[in-house]
Amino acid sequence: MKKYNIPIFIPHNGCPNDCVFCNQKKITGVQSEVTPDDAERIIKDYLSFLPKGNRHIEIAFFGGSFTGLSLDLQEEFLKVAHKYRRETNGIRMSTRPDYINDNVLTLCKRYNVKTIELGLQSSDDTVLLKNNRGHVFSDTVAASSLIKKYGIDLGLQMMIGMYASDPDTDLKTAYDTAALCPVCVRIYPTLTLVGTCLEEYYRRGIYQPYSLQTAISVTDKVMRVFEEKNIEIIRVGLHSDESLTSGSIVTGPYHPAFRELVLCKRQRDKIERDIIKNNLHDCDYAVCAAPSEDSVIIGHKRCNAKYFKERYNINLKIVR
Repeated sequence: MKKYNIPIFIPHNGCPNDCVFCNQKKITGVQSEVTPDDAERIIKDYLSFLPKGNRHIEIAFFGGSFTGLSLDLQEEFLKVAHKYRRETNGIRMSTRPDYINDNVLTLCKRYNVKTIELGLQSSDDTVLLKNNRGHVFSDTVAASSLIKKYGIDLGLQMMIGMYASDPDTDLKTAYDTAALCPVCVRIYPTLTLVGTCLEEYYRRGIYQPYSLQTAISVTDKVMRVFEEKNIEIIRVGLHSDESLTSGSIVTGPYHPAFRELVLCKRQRDKIERDIIKNNLHDCDYAVCAAPSEDSVIIGHKRCNAKYFKERYNINLKIVR
């Protein structure tokens, strides 16, 4: 069954903070305030062109702080989404850990919200403080428990390479996140965007972003933590979007195929261990794989094939 989200981005509305890395208008591509009428138009548009048949559709309120809106405005949006309950399979939303309470969750249950994703970003309170998040990790722990108490699925979102963080801190965040037993997670590398405090920190030399290779390596380790716990990883890296590729990124490990690069590295490391173990060079190396695995074995733009040719004079081949 093919899964689809109908994304409704509500950037900054309800959010009292200005995190050092955040520019929601750039991240979401939304420049103006979204109204419930806008939300209904978006839903109708998506339903008109999404493929028919065996499909699972959720209406998704993104932007990071949906439950920070007034309860009345939240209900207006939820009423719109609820109107399409026969054409869709539920509602999901993203929000802040410190914007979860009984009143919010009672409203969410009334309108059959299936999943709430919390942007915890880091489990390290010092990192949260220095990034002006406005909450601490204990807020995430409490909110996660309350969401589950109401029978709503929990999703968690974390970032790697934040200001004042490092690979060890990122890996600890992954373990702390997995310990909360979410049904799904998203992993985002930190990007330095135009007009953010992080841009100022970078230009002043007090913040050094991860290189693409470091981000890939850290993300690989983070993903393994969730995979070991059978937690679904529903997103790795930001969506490729014109608003992110038109000069808004100052620096940082952005790549439109970021998740694929992580999986390519895994395959390269696995093959290289075997090559070293058996002292192979100047030969063909055949990998038996399904067609769906071709791209991560050969590598994005044949990066793995080129690597083994240049380093070991080995021709990487796939056999069925």
